Amino acid sequence: MAEIGSPTLKDLPKVDADFKSELESFKPSLMKSVSTTEKVVLPSAEDVAAEKTQQAILKGVEDFDQNNLKHTKTQEKIILPDQEIIESEKGQIRHLEGIETFDPKNMKHVETQEKNPLPTKEVIDQEKQV
Repeated sequence: MAEIGSPTLKDLPKVDADFKSELESFKPSLMKSVSTTEKVVLPSAEDVAAEKTQQAILKGVEDFDQNNLKHTKTQEKIILPDQEIIESEKGQIRHLEGIETFDPKNMKHVETQEKNPLPTKEVIDQEKQV
């Protein structure tokens, strides 16, 4: 096996002569001076504390042991209606049954009499004269 070491000059990639001359004549002093600003914003102490409490809550939920729970029986209370409500509902049911079972054949035939007849022509003429 060949020993791994630094490459020899012949193993290095060839650089174009124009590019090589530009690199050799490069002067860093000709570059503009620029101040760099870091834009990495670290979280505040409040943010770190809030994240720690949230992680602690989630960890507590994940590690919760269900064997510590006690079994309970739920008691459902059925509230019965009072006597007044029962009677009113019975009355409504009887009323609806009466309407549903109504038989119009049991009704008597009645002649309609008009109690407010229109005045005759003679009565109208008499009122005009007065």
